[in-house]
Amino acid sequence: MKALNSSRLTAFAVLGLLTLALVTNTVYVSAIGPEEAQVTIFKYICMTVSVCICAIAGAVAVMKTGVASVASITEKPELFGRTIIYVGLAEGIAIYGLLVSLLIWIG
Repeated sequence: MKALNSSRLTAFAVLGLLTLALVTNTVYVSAIGPEEAQVTIFKYICMTVSVCICAIAGAVAVMKTGVASVASITEKPELFGRTIIYVGLAEGIAIYGLLVSLLIWIG
């Protein structure tokens, strides 16, 4: 199976966000006022973008540190404890995105 290149992936992400905005726009405008609906929609889009970007960045960081960790463990097995810490720190990037989205949701 052929892998998607980054421009196609970006286009699909933008198309998905626009579709989400259009669907939620019609629902919220009918339920509440148009000004409050725009604020709510923008808030949800910002939450989605923060989680998505941090999840992708965390995945790339885990990929890079995981490869380096396995390479160093094959040469020196006693480095396992030290290298696993870096992989755990890379996973923390995704948690930061989740925290930012929760702060946006509360505020």
